[in-house]
Amino acid sequence: MKRFAMALCAALLAIGSTTLAGEVPTLGDEKSLYDLLDLDRPALKAVKRAVDKGNFEAADKELLRYFRTRKAVALYGLDLQNVKVSKLEQRQADEALEHKFYAHKGYQPSFFYGDDIDWRYWPVKDNELRWQLHRHYWFIPLAKCYYLTHDNRYIDAWIDQYTDWVKKNPLDGVERLQAAGASQEEIAAERENIRFAWRPMEAGRRLQDLLTEFALTIQSPRFTPEFLNLFLRTYRQHADHVLNNYSEKGNHLLFEAQRMLFAGIYFPEFREAPEWRRSGIEILNREIGIQVYPDGMQFELDFGYHIAAIDIFLKALGMARLNGFEEEFPASYIETVHKMTTVTWNLLFPDYSNPMFGDTKSHDKASLLNQFRSWSRVFPDDRQLEWFASEGQRGALPDYTSQQFPQSGFYTLRSGWDMDATVTVVKAGPPAFWHNQPDNGTFEYWHRGRNFFPDSGSYVYGGDSAVLAQRNWFRQTRVHNTLTLDNRNLETTDSKLLHWETSPEQTLLVTENPSYKGLTHRRALFSTQDGLLVIVDHASGDAAGTVGIHFNLCPATVSFAKDGTLSTRFDDGNNIRIKSSGCKPLHIQQEEGWVSNAYRKKEQRPAYAVEMEKQPGEELWIVTVIAPEDDERRGSIAIVPDRNSTADRFQVAVRVGGRTYTFKYEL
Repeated sequence: MKRFAMALCAALLAIGSTTLAGEVPTLGDEKSLYDLLDLDRPALKAVKRAVDKGNFEAADKELLRYFRTRKAVALYGLDLQNVKVSKLEQRQADEALEHKFYAHKGYQPSFFYGDDIDWRYWPVKDNELRWQLHRHYWFIPLAKCYYLTHDNRYIDAWIDQYTDWVKKNPLDGVERLQAAGASQEEIAAERENIRFAWRPMEAGRRLQDLLTEFALTIQSPRFTPEFLNLFLRTYRQHADHVLNNYSEKGNHLLFEAQRMLFAGIYFPEFREAPEWRRSGIEILNREIGIQVYPDGMQFELDFGYHIAAIDIFLKALGMARLNGFEEEFPASYIETVHKMTTVTWNLLFPDYSNPMFGDTKSHDKASLLNQFRSWSRVFPDDRQLEWFASEGQRGALPDYTSQQFPQSGFYTLRSGWDMDATVTVVKAGPPAFWHNQPDNGTFEYWHRGRNFFPDSGSYVYGGDSAVLAQRNWFRQTRVHNTLTLDNRNLETTDSKLLHWETSPEQTLLVTENPSYKGLTHRRALFSTQDGLLVIVDHASGDAAGTVGIHFNLCPATVSFAKDGTLSTRFDDGNNIRIKSSGCKPLHIQQEEGWVSNAYRKKEQRPAYAVEMEKQPGEELWIVTVIAPEDDERRGSIAIVPDRNSTADRFQVAVRVGGRTYTFKYEL
């Protein structure tokens, strides 16, 4: 790695780059900064006069004076009168003084990147670790610490590290090495480095954060005219790169567009600023109609990225409102964002915990409350949002419990909104892409403060073969609470809603997915007001093999009775029992189980499948009862299907302890 760095440095010197400490690196496109600025703006008159005289040193000084006194532009999300540094931010800043960079929260303690910073250091071959290094998460903490303390160590570290990053990660590094006659191996390594350092997602993140860093440090004597020149040229380089290399789709495209809007509004001095702003606004206005289903869910079908999309849309609107561009967003834009907030609280459990379908992580209550409060300020007339933002102190509860979002395939079967409620969240929708998983039909079941069936999560994203294998384990269909054929991943994820019905006594949901070639999975879920969940699974079609219904529980001690009933054994008395019965004898197969609530964190848990052999053309059914274990329902569970039942007209009687229930549907 050092050899490549030395070769690059030599290449820079060979074509006239200044790389000595304190000097300004070249950027490849060596237009003068003043070719990039609109010097006809009245406030830049003194700058233009110096440029016209060819006195660029004086121009830099006048430009710095201008930015230290300008007041025309507001930066959404930054209140200079109320800057605070969290404990984590203080740690990030202090570690950065020693070149220990907080590149990824999943890799702690932070890695040391060398006295002479090695921006290519890759201690674990996880792509996210290397990508996120180039997002410079610790730069804003450095700027905040300087702003509050005026301790020059923090601003010196920020300026030195940013300048070093610019020097060692040139966007045209491949061309420079080729011109210097470097080897193919060195050129390939540089090309890979640019892939990480200049991916539009990372460039866009820097484009946004550099604004906050600028606002917090521009008044410092350490912020010199020479550094301002470098800062503005590199800022324009970032904006131009993102503008011409937008991601194809998904949350990356939204992030990049929002950040281009910020750039165009915050630095109107650039000639291209109006184009940056228009580009961001046009993409957001277009993509909100593409990436958000009519029911309000973001199309990656991931709770975490759904929330991220809301924040992106609202940040863009907030920046536009602050600076007089609100009219560039239509009314439908804000109406769609409002609908997205409604989806969010409908999918939550009463303790503000969230389902972890796809790549979703567990969100902490405090962060969700902060988001609800910020959303409530945008939608002050939404009494239900106000209720969730205030933890029930203000506003009003919804006038319903269960809710469906059929276009995106999310369903909440809810007995109530309080901590004594039982809530089942089901995922059974259309295809999505990278952050989605082959898990159609899966569910999470929450009862009186405990999630008994949390989704497996994702653990990691991607990297070398070892990291990718870790990701793929958590993506398997069999580690979700749904049906498999021969333990294979689903071939098709495109569930359709067949029936939805609510009453004061129960909620009924029926969905169907063409899971495999020759096998269709139909799943009916009955959720009662007193917490019982009954699942009826049908497997039909020409395919043959082992059909398995998988159950992945929360970390717990469990026991199996002779009749196959599983029971949890929590000391607090909040327990459940699970029993399955089928049209043919079932086999119980215990499986490996893990749950990941956060990146690179996992915990072992009990998991098992009830299995049945299917012959070509045979139609199978399996009924599963999940019952809270309480005094009213102590005793055995009996499952008695109606002999005349079919896949389109099914009826089953269930006895739990001394109480009998009848469940039926007709399609």
